[in-house]
Amino acid sequence: MENIKKKSFRKVIKAIFSPRTERVSRSKYGNAAMFIFIAIFAVFSLIPLVLSIGMSLKPINELFVFPPTLFPRNPGFDNYKMLFSLINTTRVAFSRYFFNSLFITCATTAIHVLVASMAAYPLAKGRFPGKNVLNQMVLMALMFVPAIADVINYQTIVSFGWIDTYMAAIGPNVAAALGLFLMTNYITTISNSLLEAAKIDGCSDFRIYRSIIMPLCKPASLTLIIIMFQNLWGQTYSSYIYSESLKTLPYALSQITTGGYIRAGAGQAVGIIMLIIPAAVFIINQSNILETMATSGLKE
Repeated sequence: MENIKKKSFRKVIKAIFSPRTERVSRSKYGNAAMFIFIAIFAVFSLIPLVLSIGMSLKPINELFVFPPTLFPRNPGFDNYKMLFSLINTTRVAFSRYFFNSLFITCATTAIHVLVASMAAYPLAKGRFPGKNVLNQMVLMALMFVPAIADVINYQTIVSFGWIDTYMAAIGPNVAAALGLFLMTNYITTISNSLLEAAKIDGCSDFRIYRSIIMPLCKPASLTLIIIMFQNLWGQTYSSYIYSESLKTLPYALSQITTGGYIRAGAGQAVGIIMLIIPAAVFIINQSNILETMATSGLKE
């Protein structure tokens, strides 16, 4: 027991987050083969993005050519000009639609990560009756198609008086089972010795959650942020939100582009605009995930 006490809580934390450098022994031929292998997959991964950008730059007479070409013959920005001219005719300012989507997506993602991590800590490390039953219920919730719960969600939203408010979009998504399942499985990999050392040093459960669990769960948190942001960004919430001033960007853009053949080019431009924000979130968080995966964790 005295040996455990000598291991100060701060020293353990410092050891966890101190950078580690490992030298990988690989021949230059192995490096070249690895580079070629990754480059081939990178090219295939970029084809859908290049095709989408090319389609948004094509004039209307090239959009329906079969087989489709990867690059436009006569590229231009006419599709974007048409889209922005249609945006100016909307009943509500375009910036309002953008704010609604950004606020709902960011607020829901932040609250969901917080709630999921707080609930996952006792499910992963706690000892109480019914723990296994709750974990099985979370696992079973992932097996249901989201459309099955639409009626129940609508009745819940009505009972809380959330219809035609931001909470109609935020509330049901905060209780998603995906984040709870992901965080629970990640927290189970955290060393029990670290948590016991923290308790010996007099740390409360909330202090352990704030100072140990959340920093070590940064890779899982960032992964959950990416998944939630991508899932929520394209939602219209038209079943719960009826006021035009509360509607989201995907709803406004879908209404703009439902004008038939003549607006097909504007529809391609919409796809690129909707891709910018999720792609930026993924690129920013991807580097952090790789860094935290390499530097965090504690071996037994």
